[in-house]
Amino acid sequence: MKHSWRRQPAPPLPPPTAERPAARPAAASGDPAQHSHASVVHAALYRYGRRVSTPDSLAETFRQLREDPDGMAWIGLHRPTEAEILTLADEFDLHPLAVEDAMEAHQRPKLERYGETLFVVLRAARYLDAVEEVDFGELHVFVGRDFVITVRHGAAPDLSAVRHRMEETPELMALGPEAVLYAILDAVVDGYVPVVEGVQNDIDEIETEVFRGDPEVSRRIYELSREMVEFQRATRPLVGMLHGLMAGFAKYRTDEELQRYLRDVADHVTHTSERVDGFRQALADILTVNSTLVTQQQNAEMRAIAEAGFEQNEEIKKISSWAAILFAPTLVGTIYGMNFDHMPELHWVLGYPFAIALMATVCSVLYVIFKRRDWL
Repeated sequence: MKHSWRRQPAPPLPPPTAERPAARPAAASGDPAQHSHASVVHAALYRYGRRVSTPDSLAETFRQLREDPDGMAWIGLHRPTEAEILTLADEFDLHPLAVEDAMEAHQRPKLERYGETLFVVLRAARYLDAVEEVDFGELHVFVGRDFVITVRHGAAPDLSAVRHRMEETPELMALGPEAVLYAILDAVVDGYVPVVEGVQNDIDEIETEVFRGDPEVSRRIYELSREMVEFQRATRPLVGMLHGLMAGFAKYRTDEELQRYLRDVADHVTHTSERVDGFRQALADILTVNSTLVTQQQNAEMRAIAEAGFEQNEEIKKISSWAAILFAPTLVGTIYGMNFDHMPELHWVLGYPFAIALMATVCSVLYVIFKRRDWL
């Protein structure tokens, strides 16, 4: 089944002119052995939704696509070399700005249209259970009238599953390159679901750790917040990108069934983006609560230290008071124990009672003074 937006059989090429050179022979696209580089993950040619060949090199893919006006090429690359990207750019007339972006990773998600070619940058994500982290990958997609080129930077997403799904539904593949773009978008968005679930579990665990007083929870909150910032950068632009695609449905005569699929992906993206926004707000609230709890704990510890210090001061006061009370009779006894011959009251009959009375009087006076000051 052919659709109005799919390319029509190509007319015969006009004679070469100065403005239009002759079509390159397949060999000019490069040595097949050279283009069998490990970065070429898969290349296949499709006609009316079904695979018709699996070329073993880029040059062979180009040759077969030229010979089949109803064919569509799907070329998958993983961290390609600059030479490979330039070869594709030369063959499919890719815009230099898009080619420059495809050569470098760390691009923000975006959708650009250069003539009849769409250039899409996507950020895929996957949740790593072992380390409880979110791993992000980057995918660049070129979509033309009769080709789809995917340039993958990173482990995610697994496009082999996308290709298998499309080949299992030839009626969907028959809708052309835009259908492949839909399937890739759908796979990337579906890949966000386990990430959202994993992050939700992490947030639940963090809430438990916060109220349990785990000292390492602050670091975990900051790390997860940083991942959510990255996740937000991956999902939020997708909303505008899909709305941009939907805005061009009428202009580019997109198949109605494909329109429904793309609207469904847009709904999922919007839901995911809202969940990610909620995660960021939840983490901010948790961080505030954790800071409050830590402050309260520190205040309680400081209060306990102050109370302990106060109790120690009270004990020191008591010890000092009793030491002073006991020092008074010790002083009197020491003086009268020096055994000098010429010493007042030494030979006095009332000397001993006087000394005892003096010691008792001094001790009693000191006791009353310390008691009134609450030192005893």
